[in-house]
Amino acid sequence: MKKISAILLGSLLLSTTASVFADKNTFNGSFKLHGIQFKVISQDKHLRIIPSGLAIDNSPIERDIEGVVTGASIGDINVDGSPEIYIYSKDKDKGSLIAYSANNKKSLGEIYLPPITDDPKLTKGYRGHDDFMMVEGIIAQRFPIYKDNDSNTKPTGGWRQLQYKLTKGEAGWVLKLDKVLEF
Repeated sequence: MKKISAILLGSLLLSTTASVFADKNTFNGSFKLHGIQFKVISQDKHLRIIPSGLAIDNSPIERDIEGVVTGASIGDINVDGSPEIYIYSKDKDKGSLIAYSANNKKSLGEIYLPPITDDPKLTKGYRGHDDFMMVEGIIAQRFPIYKDNDSNTKPTGGWRQLQYKLTKGEAGWVLKLDKVLEF
């Protein structure tokens, strides 16, 4: 029971930040949870994630990205005792998510987020301007809803928020759509 309570408490304290620096083209942050640390560095469309504390593989991950990193969070949204790192970026008017899970605190595995364009209901009124965030044990994607005659700067259809839960997929981790809210 004590172990479950500690894991639940850890998942409620979803984001711990040792340091974060961000400007228009640079992001530098350190995040730690459950004994695993991630250093996230991004400059001019290049992302580097440096893990430490993993039992088998602490190799850095390097990749080119579209846009710039706007933020990051660490959490344990599936409450398995192994943290995930969520990195948020923007390219012009479109937000995106890059995420990795510390698989049993041994190595990193990429988390897959299916594109919303796979579901026509979700993309009705979608023109980007989306943001991602970790909130209360879920990953949320929020964006304004555009009506047919709206200009790109004046959406009038309210907001749509997609809420995802982390689930085990066939070959790794997947963010699965759990709820759709409109307001």
